[in-house]
Order: sequence, then structure tokens, then C-alpha cells
Amino acid sequence: MNTIFSTLLTKITLFVKKFINPILVLTNRVGPATKTLFLGLNSVSPKNESFGKGKGKGQKKAIYSTFVLNIFVIFQVFFLLILPLTVLFLGIAQTEWSEVIRKATDPIAVSAYVLTVQMALYAALLNTVFGFIITWVLTRYQFFGKKFLDAAVDLPFALPTSVAGLTLATVYGDQGWIGSFFSPFGLQIVFTKSGVLLAMIFVSFPFVIRTLQPVLQEIEQSLEEAAWSLGASPWQTFRRVILPTLWPALFTGFTLSFSRALGEFGSIVMISSNLPFKDLVASVLIYQSLEQYDYLGASVIGSVVLLIAFTTLILINAFQALKYRV
Repeated sequence: MNTIFSTLLTKITLFVKKFINPILVLTNRVGPATKTLFLGLNSVSPKNESFGKGKGKGQKKAIYSTFVLNIFVIFQVFFLLILPLTVLFLGIAQTEWSEVIRKATDPIAVSAYVLTVQMALYAALLNTVFGFIITWVLTRYQFFGKKFLDAAVDLPFALPTSVAGLTLATVYGDQGWIGSFFSPFGLQIVFTKSGVLLAMIFVSFPFVIRTLQPVLQEIEQSLEEAAWSLGASPWQTFRRVILPTLWPALFTGFTLSFSRALGEFGSIVMISSNLPFKDLVASVLIYQSLEQYDYLGASVIGSVVLLIAFTTLILINAFQALKYRV
């Protein structure tokens, strides 16, 4: 425990030093003791005393730019991330924990958690596999309509999710172009878990492609040619030369795709029946709680989903770090 606190204190000190240095130089009010503490000077000499009194307009301008950038980043992170989450958790903390636990462990909520994580995981895995195939085709082959396909990959970024859900419901419904082929066999896509999975795949598949594409483009063809000249088969070349280079990008694309699918709402609310214990996901359950003026329930469910997402991302990053450490 002491080691943890010592490490934390060291990191806080380094952050304070990095943030305070520009302020001290700009205000030109640096005393010997303050210099020794924040600037890390072992001794205070006349040469060091002149520090901060100006070594040229260029240096002062660079320090000022660093100071302004630090302020901007801190304010942006605070107001866009830290403050909203703090308010959310403070609102929950003011309620009795028995009520919070009751809301968090409600059977409908638990079912929504499980379905959300399950469908997001399936969507991320499918996007990783098929996203890699699409990226390989876009990177390694020339064909008619390549630019159109490359541009269409970014469509889910620009298309409103509610419009995407309406489009998917129209195409994959029982009377739609694709859904009508499955309807005679008793297979229904819309208003089922399959519809939820389809919506998550649609909104999250560009992340894998856009993460892999620049990495695959940067792989030198000479490495593959060297492997072929040494007698390696195409599969051996892919497994031992190309795949190790792509692993970090694959993990990153999978993580981004999973995170995006986990919080999807607009398309799912249009393509699923939103019934408890059937195809109700956590984001839609939060919306239903707000419609019923159950602000505490919505906050608790949102916090649980946030913790699930945060824990999952930590585990994925830890697995990735452990893999490359070994």
C-alpha cells in the first residue's frame, strides 16, 4: 500500500511540476526555494537566477503556448468528462445504497446488461474478422468501384443512427428486400436479438477498417518478398510476418468497435421491439427510465454500464500488454 501511495504521489508531483513551470516563468516571480521545488534545480546560482527573466521572445512564446495548451486540455477534460461523471456519481451517492443496489440488480436491468455486453462482443468479433477482409481487399487489390467502397465505409460515421435503424428495419423487415427471403423459413431479423446485433455491427464496423488500413499500407512489400525467397508459404508469410505487425491495430479496432456498439441507442430503438428479457438493451432501458421520470434508475443503470465498459477496456488493454510482454 505504501508503494502505491508513493508512486501516486510521484506522478502527482511530476504533473504539478509540468503544469506549474510555465506559470512560474511567465509571472517571473520565482524564488530560490520555489525553483528548487518545482524546477528540480539542485542549486540556486546566479545563472539559474536569470532563468525566467527572458532568454528571448521565442522561448517566452513557446512557454506561453505550452501554458495555454495545458489550460485548454485541462478545462476540456474537466468540463467534458470529469465534471459530468462526477455529478452523475454524486447524485447516486446521495441516495441510500440499498435503493441503489435494488435498482442496479433489478432483473430487467441485469438482463439488459447481459444482452448489451453479449451483442456488443459478438458485433466486435464479427467486425474484426470481416473488417480485416475488407481492409485487405481495399489495400492489396485494384478493382472497379474501389474508391466508392472505400468512401462507403465511412457512411455510418455521417449517417444519423435513427436513420440507420429505419433503413435496416425497412430492408431486413418481413416485407423488406432481404427479410422477405428469410420470412418463409420462419426466420425474423427485425424486432429480435438479431436486429440488435445487426444494428451494432452497422454502426461500429468502420472502426476496425480505419484502424487497420494505415498499418497494412505501411507494411513493406520487401519483407514478404524476403520471406518468399526463404521458402515460406503464403500462409507462413502472413502468420509470421504480417499478422504480428497487425496485432496492435486489430486489438485497437476491436476495442473501439466494442465500445461503440456498447453505447448504441438510435438504431437499436428503431429495429428492436425493446421488450424486457427479449431484446431490451441498456441504452434503451435508460431512455425508458427517463420517460417514466425514474432519474435515479437511469443514473444507476448508466453508471453500471459505464463501469462494465471501463472494466472491459482495462481487461482488454491488460491482455494486450501481457501478450507483448511475454
